[in-house]
Amino acid sequence: MPQTALITGASSGIGLELARCCARDGHRVVLVARSEDKLRDLAGTLKADHGAEAVVMPADLSEPGAPGGLADQLKDRGIEVDWLMNNAGFGIAGRFAQGDAEKERDLLRVNMEAPMLLTRLLGSAMVARGSGRVLNVASVAAFVPGPFMANYYASKAYLVSFSLAVREEWRKRGVSVSVLCPGPTETPFFGNAGAASAPIAEGAGGGGLKSAAQVAQIGYRGMLKGKPIIIPGLANKFGAFATRLIPRPFAASMTKKYNLTDGIKA
Repeated sequence: MPQTALITGASSGIGLELARCCARDGHRVVLVARSEDKLRDLAGTLKADHGAEAVVMPADLSEPGAPGGLADQLKDRGIEVDWLMNNAGFGIAGRFAQGDAEKERDLLRVNMEAPMLLTRLLGSAMVARGSGRVLNVASVAAFVPGPFMANYYASKAYLVSFSLAVREEWRKRGVSVSVLCPGPTETPFFGNAGAASAPIAEGAGGGGLKSAAQVAQIGYRGMLKGKPIIIPGLANKFGAFATRLIPRPFAASMTKKYNLTDGIKA
């Protein structure tokens, strides 16, 4: 049965590929990102390639009222969301105390507040209907502290904890909540964050870069199976597990070295 999937950060990278996964399977997609032009281009491509219906809803999730505004738009247009994919997010690299405080605040709004509010606003309707799926996109960075990307790593840790907690609350209500934790992925993320390349710690043990399409497909399939935590790649799985055995202060020290040696301007 066709579903309606809302994907944030859909204009590029993993979000764009999640939209492709949904469209390929005949589902309607609601595309959310800041760039209306990119979203309209994607909507046209999905229609041409897969015959998929795509609804474009531009929004800047760093704005406090954006999640509520999206929920209002959906209600006004009579759109019920069956699957919510909270993919939008960004990082900032550099010394915490010397960074732009406004940008750090925006990071927390996009990476934490927006997915929390959208999960609450749209997930409550799923619970009332007795069916639905939520996929939150975090990172293997969630499993270690991240000096020189402090808020990014912390925001992903929040998403893991939040997702697993809400999953348990909704476990018997027909709604599954999954969290995708990729390692290094071929997206514009690291350049946008101010890092020359993917920090080694972001890979939690290496394993090389995966394409956004690979990561999205793994996340999409994991969401459909109702998996709690989805970590693409054996090396990333091992690295995430290994962090449980390492004292967190030591993990922070190692991450600091990795981040510094891999191009972050500290």
